[in-house]
Formats: sequence, structure tokens, C-alpha cells
Amino acid sequence: MPTQQKKWISRFFKWRYKNISHKTFTHIMSVVVGLLAGLAAVTLKNITYFIEASLEKGILISNNGLYFILPIIGLTLVYLYVKFVHREKLKLAVSSILFSLSKEKGVISPKQIYTRLITAPLTVGFGGSTGLLGPAVASGAAISSYLGKMLRVNAKTRSLLIACASAGAIASIFQAPIAAIIFAVEVFSLDLTMLSMLPLLLASISGVLTSYFFMGNEVLFSFTITEAFEVKDTFFYIVLGVGTAIASIYFTKMYFGIIKLFEPLGSPKYKLLVGGLAIGIMLYFIPPLYGEGFGFINNLLHGDHVAALGKTPFDRYIDNIWVVIALLAGITIFKAVAMTTTLAAGGAGGTFIPTMVMGSSLGNVVAKIINNSGLGFAVSESNFTLIGMAGLIAGVLHAPLTAIFLIAEITGGYALFVPLMITASISYLITKNTIDYTIYTRELAETDSLLTHDKDRTVLTFMELDDVIEKNFKMVRPDMTLGEMLHESVSKSTRNIFPVVDENGALVGIVLLDDIREFMFDTSLYTSTTVATFMHAAPEHIFYGKDSMQKVMQKFQTSGAWNLPVIKDGKYVGFVSKSKLLTAYRRELINFTR
Repeated sequence: MPTQQKKWISRFFKWRYKNISHKTFTHIMSVVVGLLAGLAAVTLKNITYFIEASLEKGILISNNGLYFILPIIGLTLVYLYVKFVHREKLKLAVSSILFSLSKEKGVISPKQIYTRLITAPLTVGFGGSTGLLGPAVASGAAISSYLGKMLRVNAKTRSLLIACASAGAIASIFQAPIAAIIFAVEVFSLDLTMLSMLPLLLASISGVLTSYFFMGNEVLFSFTITEAFEVKDTFFYIVLGVGTAIASIYFTKMYFGIIKLFEPLGSPKYKLLVGGLAIGIMLYFIPPLYGEGFGFINNLLHGDHVAALGKTPFDRYIDNIWVVIALLAGITIFKAVAMTTTLAAGGAGGTFIPTMVMGSSLGNVVAKIINNSGLGFAVSESNFTLIGMAGLIAGVLHAPLTAIFLIAEITGGYALFVPLMITASISYLITKNTIDYTIYTRELAETDSLLTHDKDRTVLTFMELDDVIEKNFKMVRPDMTLGEMLHESVSKSTRNIFPVVDENGALVGIVLLDDIREFMFDTSLYTSTTVATFMHAAPEHIFYGKDSMQKVMQKFQTSGAWNLPVIKDGKYVGFVSKSKLLTAYRRELINFTR
């Protein structure tokens, strides 16, 4: 960096620290990251829509029905980009953000800014059955992380700005600012205080204004509720809640099952080939699985299931309502399969919008079954389509409030607030009691890297083992005599614990000062006894890189020890003391709640 540029940057920081308070600067930054995240979301949508429009008008799919080969082409382009440009494995967007918040202090690689803007449109634009919300959130988060690092904000503020970016991206895509704020709180486990609420609000407003500026009044769902909630339909909304809960459990299990199924394939080339062919076959029989699926949802909301289903091999039977119900049920079942196959095959995208597609299909199926059962019942198919989406979002993402407010906002009112609460809460409660973690959080939870609304666990997640390891202990060998130990280690140590290590550096035991205290002045034992005589096993061991801070705290609690040795790659590293651990915990707790 040129000297003159460094001077200007230095002057800027001096001016900022002198004239702008940290709180005010955070508010300004929240507006900026909301705007940039909204811009990233708009860019992502426009690139994708441009690709889709170009393909619809092009030679590839004009009157020849070969559109089902397009996902293979898109996956191939993504594979080539990842291999020769990105050179890192693509990760699920929200999961990678959560990991950066918990273990990397909110630092995200700047490459994620443009990588998501390239790979997601290639995947979705060519028909991959994923969504754009996750990539939009990831790109916005990377922008906010880069700005936070460049402007030297602390880790806590950087994490808040990442949440602000996610709110801005969601507000921009759905034009639903309240749901965007709630998503950030529910998914990123933020404390709902004014310190976080105002920046989230500013970012959300900034994001939605960006969308209005570039997209005008264009909305994803051009639908207005015409049939209000009726109390007599309450039972059916309860049934829908149970149905969406079962579908949410299926969605989650199917996701992890297919991901595991692709693991033995090893090479990305084989995954691409198998996944691409599988997606092509599914698209041939169920065309609505192509791409994101917003057109499918809109057609269902307007009662046009023929347009929603498109051309299928079963068109001759489309006049039979039970065939329509069966095809819609097939979309409910296979949307999760198509989405996960796309991701497992190397595609990029999110899970949020596929969840909405699956929920809309399931809600419409339930309504059609009720209306055509011959029992004299009649319910609003469009309302059930909407509330089915809320049920799947609540169940799959474990985010019931996001589901309720999102559907309420995109429909322009709260006429369905009661049935939304009924279905979303039932779906969430059943799913949460069946599956502890979501698609986003399971892998993080397995490594204790997950941030939650449990403040104690969150504080422990932020702590690092390296910060509490003490290494000023005198090591002794098991064959060392008592005299050698006293002269070479005890007399030169300020600690009362002595790790016993072998010639390879492995810990074989420990000796406490109390173990040798009564023999220290018996000179007759100085040459006749060795350290092995006095050593004993440590009450517990801490394994570096394997034990989380929660596990470390648990080991102290169960062992009752005040000091525990740390083992790394089979070798002794140092000790962790309970007092230092608790001191570090209190310090981190103060920083967390400040």
C-alpha cells in the first residue's frame, strides 16, 4: 500500500475515533451493509433470471423438450469454476456463516462475495433445484465481514454486521423487512436487545429500499388474500401442521441421507455425472422441480394447477383431480430429493426456497384432498398453499416466527395470522422434539461449534483452548531419581504439579508435590527411588483439537480436578487450571453482554 494512502487511512481512523461514537458508527455500517447485501441479492436474482430467459429463448429448449439436460451443463460449469478458480469445496451458505461466527470471529473469505454470485446463478439458472436466498445471504455476509475487517471493528460488532447483512439480503429478496429481522435473530441466535435490534432494523430497511429502487414494485408472490380465516377450519390447519411436521422430518432426513449416499463416489466428476443424470430423470417426469420454483408457487396461489404442473408424461390424465393430487404429492416428495441431489452433485444454492416450494405443494394437496373427499368440506386452496409454506419453514429451519411473519408480509396483511400460528407452532414443536438440529446446525452441533440462545453455551463456544493452556510446568521422566527430581525440577518450579513424560513426549502420569512431601527430606531415598514410584494417572485428559470448551468444562466438573493435562497428537502440551478457565469465562461473558 502506498505511503500516501496509508496516511489518508490513518487520518480517517483518527477522525472517526474522535468524532463518531462506536454506537453511531455501527448504525451507519448497518445501513451500508444492508444496502450492499440488498444489492448483492438483486444482482444474484437478475443474473439468474437473465440465464433462465436466455435459455428459454435459445435453441436448447425451443420445442425439443431437452431442458432436462441443462442442469448437467450448469453443474459442469460450476465444477470447472470451483476447480480452476475457487479451488475450495463449496459449503452450505448459512452453515458456513454460523461456523465463521462461532470459531473464526466473523471473518469470512472475500472470495465468498463473488463466488456465490457466479455459482448460484449457474446452478439455478440452468435448472438446478435449489434456491438463491442462501447464496444471497452468504455474499452479503462476506461483504460485511470484509468491511468490518477493513474498518477495524471488533469481533462482536463484525458478527452483528454479518447478521445485518443477512437481514438486508432477505428483506431485498422477499421485500419482507420484519421477517428478515426475525430470521437473523432465530437463525443466528442473536440477543433481542436494542443494541442489536436497531442495526438490524436499519439494515433491513436499507435492503428493502434497495430492492424497490432496482426492481420497483415487482414482487415474488403477486397474491392478495381474498378468503379470511374461518374458525370451522381450525381442525384442518391442525392436520396441516402435523403434515408439515412429518414433511419437515422427511426433508431433513432425506438431505443427510442423500449427502451420505454420494460420499462413496469420491471424485467430484462422478458426483456430477450421477447427480446430473438423476436430476434430469426427475425433471423429465416432474418439470416443476426445474429451478427455484417461484412460478410453481404463484400458479398454485392463483388456482392454476395445470400451469403449475406444466407439461408432463401424464398430461392425458390431467382432468382427473386425483391424478393432479398425485403429481403434486410427487413434487412434495421429490423436491427434497432434487434439491439435495443438486447440492451433493456439486451445485450451489440454498434450502430455504425449496422448503417453500415443498410446503406450498403439500398445503395445496391437503386442501384438494379435503375439498374432493366427498364429505362436504370446502377450504381455501390458496390459503392452505401459503400456510403449508409456513409449516415447512417452521419445521425444517426451526424458525416458526420467521415463517409466520414472512408469509404475513408477502401476502400484504395479517388476515391469516391465527392459522399461521397454529400450523407453524405445531410443525415446529413436533419437528424440534424429533430432530434436535436443522440442516444448517447439525454438523456444527456435532463439533460443539454451534451458537445458541443459551448464553452459557454460546460464551463457551467463543472461548479458545489456546488462551487457557499453561506451559510453565517442569517435566520429569519416570526413570528420574527422587534426588534428581528435587534438584532439577521441584527447586526450580513455582507449581505443585509435575507432568511425567517418556522419551517421545507422551504423558505417562503426574506427580503432585503432596505425593513426595513426606519423602523430600529423607536423603536415603534420593538415589534408591524413582519418579515412577510416586507418579499416578491424571484424573482426566483434555484432547487438543477434539474436546470443545463445553467438553473441557464438563471434564472439570465430573473429575473434580483443579488442573488437567492437555494432550495433542499423543504428546503432552501443558495444563489447564479451573481457576484460569473460569476467569477466561467471566471475561468472555462480560465482552459478550457488553
